[in-house]
Amino acid sequence: DGFYIAPAFMDKLVVHITKNFMNLPNIKVPLILGIWGGKGQGKSFQCELVFAKMGINPIMMSAGELESGNAGEPAKLIRQRYREAADIIKKGKMCCLFINDLDAGAGRMGGTTQYTVNNQMVNATLMNIADNPTNVQLPGMYNKQDNPRVPIIVTGNDFSTLYAPLIRDGHFFGALRARVYDDEVRKWVAESGIESIGKKLVNSLEGPPTFEQPKMTLDKLMEYGNMLVQEQENVKRVQLADKYLSEAALGDANADAMKTGNFYGKAAQQVNIPVPEGCTDPIATNFDPTARSDDGSCLYTL
Repeated sequence: DGFYIAPAFMDKLVVHITKNFMNLPNIKVPLILGIWGGKGQGKSFQCELVFAKMGINPIMMSAGELESGNAGEPAKLIRQRYREAADIIKKGKMCCLFINDLDAGAGRMGGTTQYTVNNQMVNATLMNIADNPTNVQLPGMYNKQDNPRVPIIVTGNDFSTLYAPLIRDGHFFGALRARVYDDEVRKWVAESGIESIGKKLVNSLEGPPTFEQPKMTLDKLMEYGNMLVQEQENVKRVQLADKYLSEAALGDANADAMKTGNFYGKAAQQVNIPVPEGCTDPIATNFDPTARSDDGSCLYTL
């Protein structure tokens, strides 16, 4: 459709989704990919473009569904949506679970928000699904049959607000051993073409491809290890939640408007304007045409 997808973004997303549909020997592939960054950077939009290019119709969830008046309801809903996506995969179509703004629904935003049982259970449920992706049960429905593995993509502004063990290596950013196969997967994707990945992985007579175990050098392992450490450090270092919450405070939010003179309120906010005392009523003896009323005009209107 003429939209641009950042190559590095598409690479991360395509490799993560592809790896989750492959059987890599003795490798525990991370289930959840966390995409975080500042507001308006196109996280959700770019994800949708990549899904469309890969022919995936994801099961969507938003932060608003991660809280409820009933304790345990959001955790149950996550499991339900995960199983819906698993059913689509069983029918031979590629699918994933996409959760928008996870930190807004399950994160702890300073002292201004209450940490509820549901926040706790959402974090715990995601950790449990990441550990047992092929055995996700609903209350009262315990099937012995394994369900297909469903990759989970989440977006957010500040993952440092989430429960710390959820974003450790192996849940979000990928364990070191899983990174070993990234280059092999990239080569296979380049040969197959992004548009035809779904047909070759989910609904194919040949089955998913198999790879020989790559030879690893100490330098390569150190490089992957440093990348993982850097990703974790970035989450801790860039505390966007604190920044956005402070900007939402009344004083900071209106600071620019006050400087430019576009913000008019009570007289207390006009302190810095050098206007002599006077009245905005033209009939009064001390009428002053430069004095301002509360609506920003120089005259009272009836």
